Amino acid sequence: MELTLEDARGMADSCLQFAAEMKLKPITVAVVDATGQLKVLLRQDGTSTLRAEIAQGKAKGAIALGMGSRAIFERAREQPYFIQSVNALAGGALVPVPGGVLIRRDGRILGAIGITGDSSDNDETCASRAIEAAGFTADGG
Repeated sequence: MELTLEDARGMADSCLQFAAEMKLKPITVAVVDATGQLKVLLRQDGTSTLRAEIAQGKAKGAIALGMGSRAIFERAREQPYFIQSVNALAGGALVPVPGGVLIRRDGRILGAIGITGDSSDNDETCASRAIEAAGFTADGG
């Protein structure tokens, strides 16, 4: 099974809904497929510059390393040279902070959501809620 555009769009829309319920600052949501290719990018009004790149960096980093960006954040603390090297290989696009959550079904990675705009913990919570609401398993790290 692959992540469909319909599923990706539904989860991105749910992220905006949950962000409103949680009263988050304006967010940017990126949904990527299992190959790290962008499926959906939504930016709320009032987001700051580079938010699209940050959201994608969280999502694509999760795909690249097969772990949520919270786990990448913890790994950066333990093995900073490894994460710096991976980031160099990624052209500096890796964003190793919480907010990038893998989308799984039956243990298989189908894609990831990256959110930025509020605290990293709130970004991660919002992404996880949207993934679970769509019937998938969220894996933040």
